[in-house]
Amino acid sequence: MAEFNQPTTKQEFDRNFAQIKPDMSKTEALFESSRCLNCYDAPCVHACPTRIDIPLFIKQINTQNITGAARTIFNSNYLANTCGKVCPTEVLCEGACVYNLQDVKPIEIGRLQSFASVHAISLDKKLFTPAPPNGKKIAIIGAGPAGISCACELALLGFQVDIFEANSQPTGLVVHGIAPYKLTNLEPLTELAFLQKQLPFSLLLNHPISSKEDVQMLEKSYDAVFLGIGLGPTSSLSIPGENLPGCEGAVEFIKRLRAGHHEIKVPKRVIVLGGGNTAMDAASESARMGASVTLAYRRSKDSMGAYDFEYDLAKEVGVQTIFNASPVAIEGSGHAEGVRFIETRDVNGKLEEIPGSEFTLPCDAVIMATGQSKHKELLATIGLDTDKKGRIILDANQQCSKPGFFAAGDAVSGGQEVVNAVADGKKAAQAISAYIFS
Repeated sequence: MAEFNQPTTKQEFDRNFAQIKPDMSKTEALFESSRCLNCYDAPCVHACPTRIDIPLFIKQINTQNITGAARTIFNSNYLANTCGKVCPTEVLCEGACVYNLQDVKPIEIGRLQSFASVHAISLDKKLFTPAPPNGKKIAIIGAGPAGISCACELALLGFQVDIFEANSQPTGLVVHGIAPYKLTNLEPLTELAFLQKQLPFSLLLNHPISSKEDVQMLEKSYDAVFLGIGLGPTSSLSIPGENLPGCEGAVEFIKRLRAGHHEIKVPKRVIVLGGGNTAMDAASESARMGASVTLAYRRSKDSMGAYDFEYDLAKEVGVQTIFNASPVAIEGSGHAEGVRFIETRDVNGKLEEIPGSEFTLPCDAVIMATGQSKHKELLATIGLDTDKKGRIILDANQQCSKPGFFAAGDAVSGGQEVVNAVADGKKAAQAISAYIFS
């Protein structure tokens, strides 16, 4: 089990947050690509939301046609390197590899994907030739994975595309919400710059769309509007003390750490509330910042939403876990000093609290990984229908309830992987093209 001290320099931070999927050398890539069996009707392709032709690009790497491999990947997935690093390959393409049936290590598809992608990006290889301008303009709200993918596909089809992004940096969750040991800040921004050189879409940063006047401007100036707005801040727990200093949402904590690195100070004793992948990231990151971390989940281990490998990553860096413990209150005098829990049990699928079982764990900080809120105000301003969970309702053609408005990503799914947003953003672009030229 690894132990970490609070990093005080960039070098110490980089060491604590060393990449879990480091870049391959050419020798490593050639060796790993030689292991592929080039399966007919390959299960890895079916497991990939963007349907990359994985056996083809691996064969291209092995025959040293690395630019060709990059073209194969980017043709299906515009965020090729990013997804190679952050995709849960263990449960997607690599999880479907036939080697798993033989108890043999699956092909490292994600790292091979990043190897080919980085090759093309670093050498500025020309992979795309946009169609001539078709005279139509599309507005995209949000420069996250879904918005970028939609913009790239539309630009390739000859549309004029403007992305409106509220933040000072693009790529949304990729820059603000991914653990630093999975992806550096520089990589997605470099990939986006590579795409912008070849696909002429414009990016308007610090340009939120929030008012009725903003929406009316888009409706007047553009032929269609795409929403890739993702999710909002961490949802409230609605328990006493959650607004005390020292309490923070997991999304906000991860964003702060991604921006501040070693300049961020994490207290010695941290409690993370939640059982999803974001909870695992927040717990692992806190431990790598030198904290003693306890992750508490209100249900059993088997009920956790987190992938097993994400849980293992947290355990490997010393995160302690308690299950069937539901937070009742965050206690403290002017600052979070502990969390009061009550023990729970699952009875016929229903969570029950055990009377008289309350206990308190001391801490210096609480990170709440309790899901994210929806952008209800913006959706109401636009006038879009949502379901009971606040997710945008689409028809079979990716179109919202309001004509001319399309959407994809977490605002529709409620929260999936980056690769799902990329796939759905591209699908929405094709639907927009069909809508305009039908």
